[in-house]
Amino acid sequence: MARSAIRRGLSDTPPPPPPRRPKKTSGGGGFGRFVRRLLAWGLALAVAGVLALGVAVMFAAQSLPGYHALRTQQQGQMIVVRSRDGQELVSLGPSYGKWLPIAQIPLVMQDAMISVEDRRFYQHYGVDPVGIARSLFVRVESGRWRQGGSTITQQLARNIFLNNNRTFARKAREAVLAIALETRFSKQQILELYLNKVYFGGGAYGVDSASRKFFGHPGTDLSLPEAAIIAGLVKAPSRYSPTADQLAAVSRAKVVIETMQDTGAIGPGEAAGADFTEVKFATEKGQNSVRYFTDWALPQLDLLLPENNEPIEVWTTLDIGMQRAATDAVAKNAPPGSQGALVSMDRDGAVLAMVGGTDYITSNYNRAVNAVRQPGSAWKLFVYLAALEAGYKPDDAVIDEPVTIEGWSPHNSGGGYAGKIDVRAAFAYSKNTVAAQLGNEVGFGVVASMARRFGITTPINTMPSMVLGTSDVRLIDMTRAFAAVSAKGTAIEPYGITKVATTDGDVLYEHRSAPGQPLVPEYVAAGITDLLQTAVNTGTGRAAAIDRPVAGKTGTTSSNKDGWFVGFSSGITTGVWMGRDDAKRVPGLAGGTAPARAFSQYMRVATAARPVEKFDTELKLPDWQLEPDDEANFAQSPEDYYYVDEQGNLINPNRKPGVEPDQAPGRPEDNGQLPQDAAAPPPPAANDDFLNRAIGKQGAAPTAPGVRVWPRGP
Repeated sequence: MARSAIRRGLSDTPPPPPPRRPKKTSGGGGFGRFVRRLLAWGLALAVAGVLALGVAVMFAAQSLPGYHALRTQQQGQMIVVRSRDGQELVSLGPSYGKWLPIAQIPLVMQDAMISVEDRRFYQHYGVDPVGIARSLFVRVESGRWRQGGSTITQQLARNIFLNNNRTFARKAREAVLAIALETRFSKQQILELYLNKVYFGGGAYGVDSASRKFFGHPGTDLSLPEAAIIAGLVKAPSRYSPTADQLAAVSRAKVVIETMQDTGAIGPGEAAGADFTEVKFATEKGQNSVRYFTDWALPQLDLLLPENNEPIEVWTTLDIGMQRAATDAVAKNAPPGSQGALVSMDRDGAVLAMVGGTDYITSNYNRAVNAVRQPGSAWKLFVYLAALEAGYKPDDAVIDEPVTIEGWSPHNSGGGYAGKIDVRAAFAYSKNTVAAQLGNEVGFGVVASMARRFGITTPINTMPSMVLGTSDVRLIDMTRAFAAVSAKGTAIEPYGITKVATTDGDVLYEHRSAPGQPLVPEYVAAGITDLLQTAVNTGTGRAAAIDRPVAGKTGTTSSNKDGWFVGFSSGITTGVWMGRDDAKRVPGLAGGTAPARAFSQYMRVATAARPVEKFDTELKLPDWQLEPDDEANFAQSPEDYYYVDEQGNLINPNRKPGVEPDQAPGRPEDNGQLPQDAAAPPPPAANDDFLNRAIGKQGAAPTAPGVRVWPRGP
């Protein structure tokens, strides 16, 4: 029993669990699987990336132009600018020089470029991982990008196909194209393309163009120092350009020499023997004076031919002989330490010469079209134009005397007053008091409107002192205004381009002159021409006289800061300005001195081939402005002469007192009788009471019987 019970008890007890296997403690299975998966995915992505890169390179290589097409492809637009007679003034835009095969490019030029731009050029396949790693290391070490990782092949791809935007997408496309170029062309072909297409500054593309521009000889004759200078330009063409800073160019070239020695391209002896003092830099051609004109004229192409990008030739209005004369006149007459500017235009607005400063290389700021300065008394042109249009004539009397207008009291330059003179003399001797009176009489706003009418584009103030030229103006605008006077009061539009054509001769644009809009009546233009001619003959502009009629006006600002002379002769209008850029005083400067002398010197040359022209100064006044002839006041006999006194009564001074005429004067066809429309007696005149009430005067007397009083307003 007990044994069976024991067996039952044992049989009812569950069997013990199986022993567990001990855990492995030798390496973390989960982390190992993660690493294996990461490696697998990385390898898969790398393979996919390589495949994608290979496909991209394959398609890029297939789409690349052939070698000949890449040779003839050019960047940018070439513009050849010609004078009015067809002579080449300057060539702008890219200049590629002569294409040099790699065998003709000096070895020192090849080594210099490879050493400074891509020392592993012959070891990589378009993209240099070592160069990229080095660039990243320098970036981390210095905190900024100091070395580029682009190879020569990448630079070539960027120059031909891409832009300079610093974006990841552009860099990726650049790398793909670089590898494609390496698969399509040999290293020698890539280097030849690069050396003939890389930009060296100053519009020069390629070694030959750079050599001719900077040293005046072909690229096949480059020495080691010259090659180092050219190679150093690629990093920053404008900063290291020999035409801008020769010291900076040489300093950069010495770095190139050191780099060539480090790479083994040259030995220590060759590096030490590089003598930069023997380098002869070529002088700049076509940069002085003419560039002031081209800088003004060529931007007009954006309006004339907005969509054109092909090489073109531009014929301009510039006369080379006149331009030389203008440059010489400004240079010889500008006071020491000051600047000068000149604009000369033909009777239709064609700009014949333009000088924007004494030296373009020193300062390319064009004072002829950009500078705004006070014109002084040259502004009186508009004051007297307004006065003549309002009815004044050159012979009319005016008073040169002290005057005060709205608290402003102008003074003449000499300090004295001439008293009663005529308008002609007041203008010729530039009387400030008379100009102030005329401006006040016609209205300062009217004077401003006249200036605007004649082409002044700058802001104009209407304070009383504005009659003396206190508003800033541009020289080209003042010259345009005087040219309109020369054209008998007709608007003139300055222009500088006459024709644009392709290099094959196809005309893309041709200027066509149209009649200008009349600005003032011809008698006003004749009157102001009379005044302007007198100002040169006997007034402040005597130094501007030449051997033919000249009309013009001087202008001098306070403290001799600005001197002007603007005038015309034989259809040519010329404006001259002189002064300092900082607007400081120039001792002795006045419009009638240096500017007038420069005008005279230039105009003697400019008008030499033109016939002498006399000015039309005859005043052909309109009927409303003509005064009756004196003889119109006399009849057949003295007894028939009458005049009207201040009270409106007819007076015959030849009749005896108390004797009335037989009949009232009338029209001959009326036989001495009053016309029917005048037979009725005139209405009674208004009495004083009516006039007082009409003007609101208090205390008016009672209204007289029979006089109508108009009701007054509230």
